[in-house]
Amino acid sequence: MAKKQKKTFKNAGKNPTLSLLSKKVDGLADTVDKLAIITRNGFENVDKRFEHIEKRLDGFEKGNTREHEEIKIRQDNVAYRFEVVELEKRVETLEKKIS
Repeated sequence: MAKKQKKTFKNAGKNPTLSLLSKKVDGLADTVDKLAIITRNGFENVDKRFEHIEKRLDGFEKGNTREHEEIKIRQDNVAYRFEVVELEKRVETLEKKIS
């Protein structure tokens, strides 16, 4: 007896049946669905990573704000260069008058 060959899309020849085409389309639809799920999961993972990075940046910003305030406080206690130069000139003038 001749071995019965299972009909598939590849060996269907020039006239594939509607049921074979339907099975092939269903298989492709399943593949597309699986790829869509994989893609969605990938984007969800990227979103989680960005959330983590945003939290770290928020921490850096808070630290930088505190440091910036400390620098401003120190700066408030320092004379500006032009003030120092002007005071030096005045002191020199007074020293010349006294001597």
